[in-house]
Amino acid sequence: MALNGQVAKLFGTAALMGTVAGVATTAGGRQWVSDALKQVNAATDMRRRPPQPGDYWARCSDARASGTAPIYHGEPGYRGGLDGDADGIACEPYRGM
Repeated sequence: MALNGQVAKLFGTAALMGTVAGVATTAGGRQWVSDALKQVNAATDMRRRPPQPGDYWARCSDARASGTAPIYHGEPGYRGGLDGDADGIACEPYRGM
């Protein structure tokens, strides 16, 4: 019986992931997924200081030292030069392999 519950969870998770991936293939869907992920990240990040109008960071190490990183697209201080992978999140934590 426990195995059936695990299989159901696996298929449920796969279905949810497939739905999100399918939505993300449309122009509006990509923006929706991106916005949703930013909201989740912003709600769960551990910034000590939210970005302030007029913020400008020459390097991510400066933004991190101030407690402002990560910085999301549309927030003060965000710029493409700090977003190495162009995902809309600048100065995100590096999680190397």
